[in-house]
Amino acid sequence: MSEPRSKARPRHRRSRTALAVGVPLALTAAGTFAYGGGLGVLGSTALQASAATPAWATDTADGFASVNSLGQNGTYGGRGGKTVTVKTLADLEKYATAAEPYVIVVAGTITMNPVGKEIKVKSDKTIVGQGTAGHIVGGGFFLGQGVHNVIIRNLTIRDAYQGIWNDKDHDFDAVQMDGAHHVWIDHNDLRHMADGLIDVRKDSTNVTVSWNKLSDNNKTFGIGWTENVKTDITIHHNWIRETEQRNPSTDNAAHAHLYNNFLEDAPGTAIKSAYGNYSRGGTKMVLENSLFQGVDNPVIKDSGAAVVQRGNSFSGTSGRNESGGTAFDPKTYYPYTLDKAADLPAVLKAGAGPRASIGTTSASTKTAAATTLTVAQDGSGQYRTVQAAVNAVPANNPARVVIAVKPGTYRELVKVPSNKPHVTIRGTGGSRKDTTIVYNNASGTPKPGGGTYGTGGSATVAVEADDFQARNLTISNDFDEKANQNVIKDQQAVALRTAADKVFLDGIIVSGDQDTLLLDTASKDRLGRVYVSNSYVIGNVDFIFGRATAVVDKSVITLKKRWDGSSAGYITAPSTAANRKGILIANSTVNGDVSAGSFYLGRPWHAGGDASLDPQTTVRNTSLSNAIRSTPWTNMGDFSWKDDRFAEYANYGAGAGQASSNRPHLSDAQAANQEVADWLAGWTPSAS
Repeated sequence: MSEPRSKARPRHRRSRTALAVGVPLALTAAGTFAYGGGLGVLGSTALQASAATPAWATDTADGFASVNSLGQNGTYGGRGGKTVTVKTLADLEKYATAAEPYVIVVAGTITMNPVGKEIKVKSDKTIVGQGTAGHIVGGGFFLGQGVHNVIIRNLTIRDAYQGIWNDKDHDFDAVQMDGAHHVWIDHNDLRHMADGLIDVRKDSTNVTVSWNKLSDNNKTFGIGWTENVKTDITIHHNWIRETEQRNPSTDNAAHAHLYNNFLEDAPGTAIKSAYGNYSRGGTKMVLENSLFQGVDNPVIKDSGAAVVQRGNSFSGTSGRNESGGTAFDPKTYYPYTLDKAADLPAVLKAGAGPRASIGTTSASTKTAAATTLTVAQDGSGQYRTVQAAVNAVPANNPARVVIAVKPGTYRELVKVPSNKPHVTIRGTGGSRKDTTIVYNNASGTPKPGGGTYGTGGSATVAVEADDFQARNLTISNDFDEKANQNVIKDQQAVALRTAADKVFLDGIIVSGDQDTLLLDTASKDRLGRVYVSNSYVIGNVDFIFGRATAVVDKSVITLKKRWDGSSAGYITAPSTAANRKGILIANSTVNGDVSAGSFYLGRPWHAGGDASLDPQTTVRNTSLSNAIRSTPWTNMGDFSWKDDRFAEYANYGAGAGQASSNRPHLSDAQAANQEVADWLAGWTPSAS
């Protein structure tokens, strides 16, 4: 069962006043679950929670913000300071401008007064949105001379626009730096401001800008405004779309490393790009594995500047595309891993911007510090195999055990038994591709003691313990269907099987062919909730299946051809128990190199012919490629999909279609009860 600063060209665009200022539906759906009703008890004052440490508060920057310089060793924000949750402008300003370190969680929409206000942030601060709920409207943040060690993360900063496209009078930025250093801007949605979305000015340095969505603006991202050649900056994994200029404009930067950014000028939109990446003055720029789609003048440089291009991709671009000069080797400053340029639309549409899964670990659930066990094939860890580390976890362990797996390919079977809860298996590489757990059993593979493994038993990784997490790795079943056509009859081959509750799969790849990802429960009468986020699931036949209450959110579902090169398949095969929720695919992307109209969204799996089951799949707010059939659901055996629960809502793309009797759509009222929060039923997944 994936400006010139003085030459801004005014262009008359669509009316700005017509733009919606609310949260996009996809973000609303994701954001409502992240913190549940807990927001309601906070009131309008800040909640100090020094006893509760956010799981993400130990995250540190990569890129140039991680480099030890100017007396600051990396960027870690307010780590070690008190955690406060704010919902008012007064509280946000109070803690952001305080002398001592703070982790500041923005738990709702805060409107700046007056419009254009930029809070003057002091050093040693983390300012982070709670799930997708943290919005700053009508203003932003200012980091002045000498301010350092600041993280701005997981926020939506928007709508300071004053109705003048090339606005010379309102310097209303989302984030402005004048002489700051060691700043990390990560996973934000920045849009529709009066001036810049990000301005890195006046010798600001050791800055990393990563995984942001930058859109709906004229002057997007400016760097420089000084004669000194001092700024060191890393810009990676940003989705820049519907912007005109400064994408970015980089003036007199000593080291500018731009990689894995997606610059998109979509056809038919009201905003037209003037240029893409601009290397100005004495800038030395390394530009790697970025994608430029429909952008005019995608890469330009001044005569005295340098641009070294490697691995970039250009589609539908025109005008200047320049390179030349010598730059630097970024890997002499920090490690990094490149994604392919062709993968960026799927990667960034799924992963850029605020993430609902960034959450706070409450004091009541933080019972003990986590234990870390290390795995390395070369013997540099405590264990050489993942299973050996799992075996070392004590039975009925009361607290989190993190199994940190160093990069490599681990060809082994891994089972986390039910008496070992609270286990995290985490790859330690720079990419989820660096650490792979793989095996090649199929349902019909003979077992050493006789018989065959069966579908569930074929899993490379089997999880039977509650509160399990997998992060930053690949789990694969590489069973060769073609080579075994005349050898093994039952060719279902599971990569990952879960049969537990509160399973969190974040930032992983699950790869196989038939029956890749089995999301099950411990028994028919047991609840099994699974949350898959920011991940890839790859397969062809019934490759997301089972009876769990499962969410696939902000992920990429990649369709594969069959062993014989044909295109035909089914994404989901739910076997949901009656009165339970089944499989929800939300805010995701379905793509793959397969034929148009060849894949179904799903079919009902009545496991064992059990007529009491009520299979359910809902696919909503998701981009569907043309591989999806116009009638996207089909029967399975003697069971009709029309007798079970299959529906769509607000999907888009070439594979989306109008509602009909063969393609049911949820009404708005129905969709309001089929959101991520409804599936997770009070559980807030939080990485740990």
